[in-house]
Amino acid sequence: MIKQDISENQANVVYLSIGSNVGNKKRNIENTKYFLEKNSVKIVKSSSIYETYAWPNKNDPKFYNVVIKIITKLKPINLFSIIKDIEKKLGRKKTLRNSPRTCDIDILDYKGRIYKLYANNGKIIIPHPRLHNRNFVLFPLFEIEKNWKHPIKKTKIKDLIVKLEDSCFYSIKQI
Repeated sequence: MIKQDISENQANVVYLSIGSNVGNKKRNIENTKYFLEKNSVKIVKSSSIYETYAWPNKNDPKFYNVVIKIITKLKPINLFSIIKDIEKKLGRKKTLRNSPRTCDIDILDYKGRIYKLYANNGKIIIPHPRLHNRNFVLFPLFEIEKNWKHPIKKTKIKDLIVKLEDSCFYSIKQI
């Protein structure tokens, strides 16, 4: 008899960020949600759209970002694989880091646990290693989950937001 991983049978609460700064950004985000739901993901909550400057080049098109709370029985490695397929399906190409893209999906938090995994198409670190520094992640995450706590830092999201640089507060707007 093959022993199954417990997470295969349980619904796992996961937070994803979705961003786009190429083409019809709103449609790209909606298409991302559609494809996620076609792949064993149930979206429980979605934040508003937040607009931010591209980084590091502010001359690139502005980003639209959302954070979604999902429930899935997929293991982190399988979810990561599906995410990479969706990004490719929506036109994301391998280019320079931080270059404009139609779709960028990051796993922010998976069940409040810490993961370091390797897949064919990259390394997966959960929670996302830079989420605590990103206004375009923290603001929408706070909107949908005010009691969220960073799995490694054990810091409440309110406290992470307060620690952001002042510029992070005026360089983001809710749409």
